[in-house]
Amino acid sequence: MPQSFQMATQRKSIAIDMDGVIADTAQQFINWYEMKTGVRFLKEDLHGKSELEALPNQSAKKFVFEAGFFRGVPVMEGAREAVERLMKNFDVYIVSAAMEFPQSLTEKYEWLKEHFPFISWNNIIFCGDKSVINTDYMIDDHVKNLDCCKGRPFLFTAGHNISIDRHTRVNNWKEVISLLERELNDE
Repeated sequence: MPQSFQMATQRKSIAIDMDGVIADTAQQFINWYEMKTGVRFLKEDLHGKSELEALPNQSAKKFVFEAGFFRGVPVMEGAREAVERLMKNFDVYIVSAAMEFPQSLTEKYEWLKEHFPFISWNNIIFCGDKSVINTDYMIDDHVKNLDCCKGRPFLFTAGHNISIDRHTRVNNWKEVISLLERELNDE
């Protein structure tokens, strides 16, 4: 088989981050802070800051080491439907730098099985350094991961990255679908 034919039939691949992209961890931090202190923050209170900076008394740092934190994170609006739709035309991998919080591995895997049961374990990558990921596209909310992206990076909007403009920004899953479907049509 000619090499050009093989390349023409190969699907493009997408690495999709978990926290802050398909899992609404900002909302989880807000929920846990209110549950533990009675004080309510809004997502807007996190704009321009990391959760560590925004929540008093190093609360965010404590929460990520507590049992149940990652297991109960809400699904980002539109993420499930969007990922399912993307899987029709792309090889989709869920990529999380979960090794930063090793106790989260089981919770994140269980969370994916519950909320994204259509993603095979073969397409779940828990790692430390995302620079090892070699996909055509990467969707992440942390610039440090996108700066080393070997494909085309997309910055998923989060409070902590609101003022960053060095990657193509996507504000929600509708924008992700629109952008990636345009990419397919432009080929």
